[in-house]
Amino acid sequence: MTIQLKVPNMACAACGKTITKAIQAIDSQAEVQTDPQTKQVTIESNASESSVREAIAAAGYPPA
Repeated sequence: MTIQLKVPNMACAACGKTITKAIQAIDSQAEVQTDPQTKQVTIESNASESSVREAIAAAGYPPA
């Protein structure tokens, strides 16, 4: 399943890496693409959207 989220607090590549690690903690096979310029995160994962949102928020980057 592909999930696209806008993450307003993502400001740099390091933020993107933190978000990627948070998602991969709940789904190690997840493919994550982050773009700090557009604040977009695209996730290809078997995890539910709600669990992905919770993981990103727990890392300090609540999605919009």
